[in-house]
Amino acid sequence: MRQRVATAVWRVVLAAGLVCGIGLLPWLTQTDPAYTVLKARSAEREPTPEVLADIRAQLGLDGGPLHVLGRWLGGLVRGDAGQSWISGSEVLPDVLQALGASLLLMSVALLVAALTAGIVCARTLRLGARRRLGGRRRGGTGSAVIASLPEFLVASVLATVVGVQLGWLPALGWYGPQWTVLPALALGLPAGAVLGRLLDDLLPGAFGEPWALAAAARGLTGRRIARQALRRCVPALLPNLGLFVVGLTGGAVAVEQVFDIPGLGRTTLQAALAQDLPVLQAGTLALVLLAALATGATRLAARLLTGPALRDGALSSLHRPAPPAGGLLPLLYGAVLLAVVGVGLTRDPLALDTGARLLAPSLDHPFGTDSLGRDLLARIGHGAFDTLLLASAITAAALVAGVLLGLVPRVSAPLVDTVNAVPPVLAALLVTAVAGSGAATPALAVVAVAWAPLAAHTSALLRQERATLHITATRGLGAGRWYLLRRELLPAVLPPVLRHALLRLPGVALSLASLGFLGLGAQPPSPEWGLLLAENQPYAERAPWAVLAPAAVLALLGALAVTAAGGLHRPRRRRDAAGPVVPEQPTVEKELVAAR
Repeated sequence: MRQRVATAVWRVVLAAGLVCGIGLLPWLTQTDPAYTVLKARSAEREPTPEVLADIRAQLGLDGGPLHVLGRWLGGLVRGDAGQSWISGSEVLPDVLQALGASLLLMSVALLVAALTAGIVCARTLRLGARRRLGGRRRGGTGSAVIASLPEFLVASVLATVVGVQLGWLPALGWYGPQWTVLPALALGLPAGAVLGRLLDDLLPGAFGEPWALAAAARGLTGRRIARQALRRCVPALLPNLGLFVVGLTGGAVAVEQVFDIPGLGRTTLQAALAQDLPVLQAGTLALVLLAALATGATRLAARLLTGPALRDGALSSLHRPAPPAGGLLPLLYGAVLLAVVGVGLTRDPLALDTGARLLAPSLDHPFGTDSLGRDLLARIGHGAFDTLLLASAITAAALVAGVLLGLVPRVSAPLVDTVNAVPPVLAALLVTAVAGSGAATPALAVVAVAWAPLAAHTSALLRQERATLHITATRGLGAGRWYLLRRELLPAVLPPVLRHALLRLPGVALSLASLGFLGLGAQPPSPEWGLLLAENQPYAERAPWAVLAPAAVLALLGALAVTAAGGLHRPRRRRDAAGPVVPEQPTVEKELVAAR
């Protein structure tokens, strides 16, 4: 009980710190909020001292940041979130309306994600139900490609092709259920591919447990066994599902912009750029509360699905020793990627030819040209080092932070919820306020949020692994915490978390590019891959190759990362002459004596 109270207090302190930090954002960044508000209200109006003084008097800025923050908090206690500094309207009704639109979009996107995840792991479910998983080759290329597609690119393609050219569904606006289909597809497909890959990673272990063998021997149908295998694996993924709930609500900024949806992500983005603090604080607080509710719901669902086995330590490990996967696919993808980069490096990425704007692929320009006539192959080749090296470094840092924090869930769980409630743009602004603008700012901003899914995944897997029978037996033999962590828990948990990190590698590259528009990161004429996507996205309908070329390279990177990670498994222990699995020398008993 005391631990639960301490966790709740820690959660409240983090949420309060985040909201208060946002309230001090203009002063932390050393900008004049009156000037920012004036430009947001009317960009043409001259910022004379008299005009700025009048705005400060209207907003009560003369009292200082603490006075402004205290006044907003005092009104919030009475159910009043204040008035927008830009429009002058009441904040609470506007935020609730935006939250309602985002929740509706999130619900439909989660349905799409669930269907996509089911398609990704359908083959494993079918083979497992028929007891034919022994020779299954680990796949994942298709799901890796889908997970690597940027959401704004999927949204643009769907809006252009399905909405405008074919006219099957509305491509702009928010007026009814049919307007939710295309944006839900843009959000749900990448999220479902990630969840499907994580689920597909756990299913073979579930089908190999004793209950599955006994159920098959008793003649239970394969469909019932597959349903129970899903029930066995889903609790380990529920924390990440809770993160997706918040991410699809407040982080769907690009999709909401493309489809002109008045959602909470777009509302907080506009408020952050205009420094409309009442709207920004209320929106962030709504996301923090949503994160707390999603976390509580996922934990309750995990307990209901697992039952008393989690409490009694009666589970089996889902992460069994396995031989490494074949290495042909990663070698093939790596060779293609190296060939593209190598040929691109031989060309000039900055050579302009205004007479060759948006040319289709040809022998002279295998990937075509962009809106300034620059060769896309050259720009992709020269942008590879910045993109791959920085994205790899950020992924490695996020992996280390996620694993370390995942080992202490009582500390990290509230922190994960709070960090996940921060939209990426707002995270960049907060990092800029603390560290200042510079070359390292976008990397710090991405690292600040990229560790959260990995920490949630680590905590969930550790919770399940600690409840397994072999851990209980090893602990009964006298093993200490350090021995269990070093020899049993980490070898079981690290491979799936590392595969999860590699699956997110292309998304990290895209997150870096999205910050360039705030003046924090890669700026033109840099050939960084994500920036190439953003620059050429307005020409997707006229010259689709300008967008498809960098998107295809990012998808290739995702396929390479996932297939290379397929060889990361728990080390296989050797068999003795009699046949049973035993650990390598020294034996368990000797190691336990040494540990004591």
